[in-house]
Amino acid sequence: MNIDNFRRSNALQARLHQIVPGGAHTFAKGADQYPEQMAPVLLRGRGARVWDVDGNEFVEYGMGMRSVTLGHGYEPVVEAVRAVLADGLSFSRPTELELAAAEDFLTLVPGADMVKFCKNASDATSTAIRVARAATGRELVAYCRDQPYFSSQDWFVGTMPINTGVPKAVRELARSFSYNDLDSLRLVLDENRGAVACVVMEAATGMTEPLPGFLAGVRALCDEHGVVLVFDETITGFRWSAGGAQAVYGVVPDLSTWGKAIGNGFPIAALAGRREFMELGGLTTDKPRVFLLSSTHGAETVSLAAFRAVVRAYAETDPVGAMERQGRALADGINAVMSDAGIADHLSVIGRPSCLVFRTADAEGNPSQPMRTLFLQEILRRGVLGQSYVVSAAHTNADIDQTIDAAHGAVPAYVKALETGRPEDLFTGRSVAPAHRLHSAPRQISAGPP
Repeated sequence: MNIDNFRRSNALQARLHQIVPGGAHTFAKGADQYPEQMAPVLLRGRGARVWDVDGNEFVEYGMGMRSVTLGHGYEPVVEAVRAVLADGLSFSRPTELELAAAEDFLTLVPGADMVKFCKNASDATSTAIRVARAATGRELVAYCRDQPYFSSQDWFVGTMPINTGVPKAVRELARSFSYNDLDSLRLVLDENRGAVACVVMEAATGMTEPLPGFLAGVRALCDEHGVVLVFDETITGFRWSAGGAQAVYGVVPDLSTWGKAIGNGFPIAALAGRREFMELGGLTTDKPRVFLLSSTHGAETVSLAAFRAVVRAYAETDPVGAMERQGRALADGINAVMSDAGIADHLSVIGRPSCLVFRTADAEGNPSQPMRTLFLQEILRRGVLGQSYVVSAAHTNADIDQTIDAAHGAVPAYVKALETGRPEDLFTGRSVAPAHRLHSAPRQISAGPP
């Protein structure tokens, strides 16, 4: 396979740049994340495969920014959506479906007494911080600096390189600590004693498991300092387990935030937690009320129906087991290819089997965006689309085999680039770049004629 036709995709991408800032509605979907002139514009998907507007077919990874765990067009979810679609999506009062979905959710998540649905986990996480501030009367947020993204709202954007427009006063309310380093968190809490409202973190990441005792230590420090513990389960929820990472590691937060996989691509997220915190946004509290999540589309019926179908799929089948099995086969296969080629120190697949990434390094062993660009180019040409190797339960043995073959096909170019030290000679145009950077790449993607 040698895919080299992206003509219609490139034309549509040029038009997107004229009318959509960045040419995409999500930073990670930007054309700057792919080799120049090789960013497919997609048309449809089925299972773990997608087709672009030029007719190219790809095995896709990281599907829907890791939100599609059951596969594109998963029929039980689609059927559940069809069943409610004709009866209306949005009403002036709650529906019975809202109660059923909430009950489904609370059967899965340990320690959660209440839940409120919304459209994205960014809002849920920011609301968790507001609740924590209200409950404690404090303003500072301690967040894990080793975990790349928590929210699109100011409290977190202010900590990023691309923080233009965030007031200085907001930026000064955040403190960071290191994952798997209890002393770094202890230092933050001691230096800001009585001022930290909450600790916000992922219980684990795809690349890093918690050391023994770390999460329990975080829980104990939060209790000692009267700090609210917030677990961001946006990625880990329904990928580590249906009950999230907290169910796997046995440490229960005060609040947790959810998104991505809980709707298999449909727009639904959630804030869940202990009643004493969640009810601050309710109607039965004697305390000043917190403005909790409130939006026009927060509980539209289609996404709630999709969520309930996902819950049934996880109860009746084993999507997590499938992801772990296929991810392990993928990592083992590609790492064996790289070991046989003598470049395992420069190109490897790492992480939890259900949440894999590939590491690209230059001749000195340093992480390299140009080498990443080259590898992406070579696997794209061989029908594999993905900024990661994050699998879904829909990835078949044939999909895994094709992906391993594509990585094998990329070896000669990668070896040559290591030998010459000039991967740029093997691809045309700019290198890929971090999505959340302050300045655009020196070479912009052409927007075409007006």
